[in-house]
Amino acid sequence: MNTHPYLRAYMAGIMIPTIFLLVVFVVFAVIRFGYNPEFPLERVLVFPLALVPAIWGLWNIVYVAMHGHRRLPLGIHGAIVPAVLFPLALVAARVFGFEFLAGATPFVLLPLPLLMIIYYLVWKYLVGFLNAMLGIA
Repeated sequence: MNTHPYLRAYMAGIMIPTIFLLVVFVVFAVIRFGYNPEFPLERVLVFPLALVPAIWGLWNIVYVAMHGHRRLPLGIHGAIVPAVLFPLALVAARVFGFEFLAGATPFVLLPLPLLMIIYYLVWKYLVGFLNAMLGIA
């Protein structure tokens, strides 16, 4: 199965965050319509719903494209994603008016190592499984 490896890589990359974000959206709907908070939750969800799956898909395409030049295992390649997403999230927080998040950058960066470990495991086992299943690993 050598046809369209980048399309298969993109689909394998977006599957995990898309499923996770469906769960996040259900929790959002329950909070928004059940408790009606005064905090604008939908502005917080714009960034993850729009960009995170696409970034994962593109990141997996980069991994597949580097096949001949690959020096990093898939897990380490995936662990770099939070280092890319955190600055984008901070810029999005500033653009959407969440100054308390943008002003608390040192505190927001504290969970980055834990997030990198989680991404390492998800990319190594879940995305790696999908890549192998689609014949692009």
